[in-house]
Amino acid sequence: MNNTKQVLVKRPKGLPTADCWELQTEAIPSLEEGQMLIEQAYISLDPAMRGWMNDTRSYIPPVALGEVMRAGSVGKVIAAKGKTPFQEGDHVTGWGGVQTHVVTDGQGFFPIRPEWADLPHFIGSLGMPGMTAYFGILQEGQIQEGDTVLVSGAAGAVGSVVGQIAKIKGCTVIGIAGGAKKCDYLIHELGFDAAIDYKNENLKTSIKKHCPKGIDVYFDNVGGDTLDAALIFLRKKARVIICGAISQYNATDLQGPKNYLSLLVNRASMKGMVVLDYAAQYSQAMQDIAQWMASGQLKSKVDIYEGIEAFYPTFLRLFNGDKLGKLVLKI
Repeated sequence: MNNTKQVLVKRPKGLPTADCWELQTEAIPSLEEGQMLIEQAYISLDPAMRGWMNDTRSYIPPVALGEVMRAGSVGKVIAAKGKTPFQEGDHVTGWGGVQTHVVTDGQGFFPIRPEWADLPHFIGSLGMPGMTAYFGILQEGQIQEGDTVLVSGAAGAVGSVVGQIAKIKGCTVIGIAGGAKKCDYLIHELGFDAAIDYKNENLKTSIKKHCPKGIDVYFDNVGGDTLDAALIFLRKKARVIICGAISQYNATDLQGPKNYLSLLVNRASMKGMVVLDYAAQYSQAMQDIAQWMASGQLKSKVDIYEGIEAFYPTFLRLFNGDKLGKLVLKI
């Protein structure tokens, strides 16, 4: 049996090119005592992958050249030797990387309950994006009923869940997304109160229109001009959650916020959050999100493409906007 994998062989400058990775196939070694073989079913594609390719200091070490490209995954244990944390037939999720199979002792993998949802959701709303949204808006954002919440990247895997949780908690929610299709999705399928099409609307004018009393919580996945526009409209004691900055990931000249003095004037806070800090609480979050999904209060959309050979064109969809919901690669 062989393992096929996407290996990082070159560090990108700006938007990654196809030659940053090399598709390799190798024989799967025999299992040693305490090891398991996981057959991967789905790979998660996330904007954070771009940052992991840089050889710079971050919240997690960069992917080394010659290593399998880091990615979240969900799969099934098809073999185990000796005493292992999971048994043959168990479904698990973890950092399996962009490859068809993983030999592991189980560290970094967690059991999942397929009866809760289809497998791709465990790297979407029931996986890292969902955990990010849950802890980001509830614990970092400290939302309260009646708050006005603005979310950028609102049609994406994280933003769509952030907005829905905020609605469940009684907030007024405005999403920022690119294009009429995504904005229609936010309002008519996810129940957002309003949507701003940043491609065809003036951000400042539209934020002022939809947030006439200002913003209590701004959940940022985009950075750049979008963050700068949102800062203008903060209310007193507002909370700005920096989850991501997809507009800056491929930039060679990073753009920081100019309107940061709004934080001072409004006694507001701006804080970065990384979901790994909440790993000990994932099970409770998964249970809550699964219940919301079962009751119809939270909808989860996955955008699935097929084949490990299709990794690069699928990866590009993270940055060209050609996706809706959670981007997933079926292996």
